[in-house]
Amino acid sequence: MPSKVVRALLLGAAVQISFPFVINSVALAQEGQEQPPSQVGVVLIEPENLPVLSELPGRITPTRIAEVRPRVSGIVERRVFDQGSTVKAGDVLFELDKAAYSVAVEAARAGVARAEAGLVEATQNEARLSTLSDRNITSRAQYDSALAGKLQAEAALAEAKAQLRAAEINLGYADITAPIDGRVGAARVTEGALVDAQGAVMTTIQNLDSVYADIQQPVSELLRLRNALDSGAIEQVEPDAAKVTLYLDDGTAYDQSGKLLFAETTVERTSGQVTLRAEFPNPRGLLLPGMYVRVTVEQATEQDVLAIPDQAVQRSGGGTTSVYVVDAENKAELRPVKLGRTMGPRVTVHDGLKPGDMVVTDGFQKIAPGAPVQPVCWHPVTEDAPPAVCTQKLGEPQPVQEG
Repeated sequence: MPSKVVRALLLGAAVQISFPFVINSVALAQEGQEQPPSQVGVVLIEPENLPVLSELPGRITPTRIAEVRPRVSGIVERRVFDQGSTVKAGDVLFELDKAAYSVAVEAARAGVARAEAGLVEATQNEARLSTLSDRNITSRAQYDSALAGKLQAEAALAEAKAQLRAAEINLGYADITAPIDGRVGAARVTEGALVDAQGAVMTTIQNLDSVYADIQQPVSELLRLRNALDSGAIEQVEPDAAKVTLYLDDGTAYDQSGKLLFAETTVERTSGQVTLRAEFPNPRGLLLPGMYVRVTVEQATEQDVLAIPDQAVQRSGGGTTSVYVVDAENKAELRPVKLGRTMGPRVTVHDGLKPGDMVVTDGFQKIAPGAPVQPVCWHPVTEDAPPAVCTQKLGEPQPVQEG
């Protein structure tokens, strides 16, 4: 019984509280007052020239790589470098046993001295016989033989000097040096190992001041671009003017812009893809050979295209797409549209809109087709969103920040 009394008291209180609001709403309706127009964020769309971007997978490769091999045979006496360190061209990496090459140099020097002595003798003999020949004391044939001996002695000296130079070069090759600047990898031989000339790789040096991104593009996508170029729907961008952006494996954008170098003229048989190569500065050494990346390449420009924020698109369960447009009477109109490609937070529109249309981007929950609205400039708060375009003339709306 007490619970029924409490329930009755609560019901009576609720009726008393709500009764003034009911009376007020009825009074407003009788006076013909209407709710004020809902405020909606809008953008005014105008034709733009937008880049045609292709997002493609790629791998990092060094711009310069050198395999260090011995040029002469010998026993490795010492490894000079620290594995993984940075070296300069000409730095000594390994030292081979030089004893045999030092002896060869000394022997070649002795050969030069012998050839020089032979040349002195041949020169004196040629001069002596020349005088005797002029006096008709000796035959011309003897002089010719002496002259030939002098020429042979000169040739022998030149050969001996060349052999000395070769011996000195081989002695220098016993110090195995870095052919390029870069980062040296692991040593593949140890002290005491016997290496042969032009034999196995002793270590590898990679120059990572700049790196290549070898990008794979399906030939089907390339053909679509070619057809669009031929039809005039898009305009080609020259390789040196194309914007190339690299994204790391964790999705973050690399802070250095790249340059598109070339595209292969052949298609890979197994994958049906074409290789594009871009070059990126690598001052911090962040990009390493073999690293998987994704690259966006600006391959063309689409002229006079309309684009809207993706959040303005209304998608139905049946797959149709539409947008709210503010008409000349400041009323919401739901208009079907045909969408094109997506570019980050924006999407292109191929049909359904025209230049100067005011597209609703915010406040959908407050409107319906035919409802009066108050358009205000929409300013996206996301960092990568496009700049707001709102120079409309209907009521000079005030800017509003998207909430």
